[in-house]
Amino acid sequence: MTNIPHVVILGGGFGGLSSANELRNTLSSSQVKITVIDKKDWFMVGFAKLWIINGTRTFENSIGSLNELSKKEINFIKEEILEINFQNKNIKTKSQNITFDFLIISTGVVLAPQKIPGLVENGFNLYDHDQLLKIRDKLESIESGKIAISIMGMPYKCPPAPFEASLLIDSMLRKRGVRDSVQIDFYSPAPITLPAAGPEVSKKILELVNSEKITFHNSCKIKSVESKKLIFENSEADFDILLAIPPHIAPKIIYDSGLAKEPGFIPIDRDCKTPFENIFAIGDVTVLAVGEKMAVPKAGIFAEGEGITVAKNIISIIQLKEETVLFDGKGGCFIESGKDTASILEVDMFTNSKPSTSLSESTTDNLSKKKEFEKERLSKWL
Repeated sequence: MTNIPHVVILGGGFGGLSSANELRNTLSSSQVKITVIDKKDWFMVGFAKLWIINGTRTFENSIGSLNELSKKEINFIKEEILEINFQNKNIKTKSQNITFDFLIISTGVVLAPQKIPGLVENGFNLYDHDQLLKIRDKLESIESGKIAISIMGMPYKCPPAPFEASLLIDSMLRKRGVRDSVQIDFYSPAPITLPAAGPEVSKKILELVNSEKITFHNSCKIKSVESKKLIFENSEADFDILLAIPPHIAPKIIYDSGLAKEPGFIPIDRDCKTPFENIFAIGDVTVLAVGEKMAVPKAGIFAEGEGITVAKNIISIIQLKEETVLFDGKGGCFIESGKDTASILEVDMFTNSKPSTSLSESTTDNLSKKKEFEKERLSKWL
């Protein structure tokens, strides 16, 4: 009997889970061995973090266990990855060496608040699941003052999420009857709200936040944070509560392996290949350029699409077929309004000569679709 090919997947997020499931749904355990490695043993759809902040969710009710993968004959190893050896096709973790025939790098990004002087001491990290309850407590106790939401590095995950956060916080404060005495300011280094979505959608998002008296300050490039004060390159601003989206970098193993240079990401094309044979990279840890100035946004839906693309191409290789597929660059995000409605931002990165985006009306039906999106991923992947 010939050896069964082994696909190792680094990361149990959108990209890792979509590729593992696509492989297993097509090939049996006698045709391919699949191993997912992640240092945590749970998966969460990122937007649930905002529901934990506004109190409609708990952390426990928002996660799926990666240990469930074994039911699908997908091995799961909860360990930190210490080293990737491309030549020997070997992954080193704390307790073992794992050899592979195919490797899918889907580690996601590392949040790096320490890159901004004073941020760790003086602000909260909006994207850190360990800080969500502290953020909630702060928002529940503020009676008056200033809340600042600040994007401190580009690109960042889930581009609409900070805007959603501002709208959900607005609605939390309204419910408590203190909104009129609390100012919400939004600071971004970009000239418009969502550069990846283009000027028209950006204008709609600006109108949406402005309609709730949330002030958007563009071109605010952060230098440092002091006690209750943001220091930008050309200005300063006061705050009582700071919710930051810190800079994102790739994990250290990615720089050590030489696939990316710090603080950047792994460059890929639409086939998601790296320079090494049968080694692929997908999701937030990558940068997929679109034309001169654009790149595919860092969002779960794109990682999912890339994961399925790579899985199909690995299946082709295992089945000795010639056909390869390219990532189609289609995806979408939900933007919740804080008023029990949501709109859908649809993105198509490659069909036309330039990326096309559209933003739907905000409806209760779209909010149901958002909840369904989460439920579907958790149930079909785990």
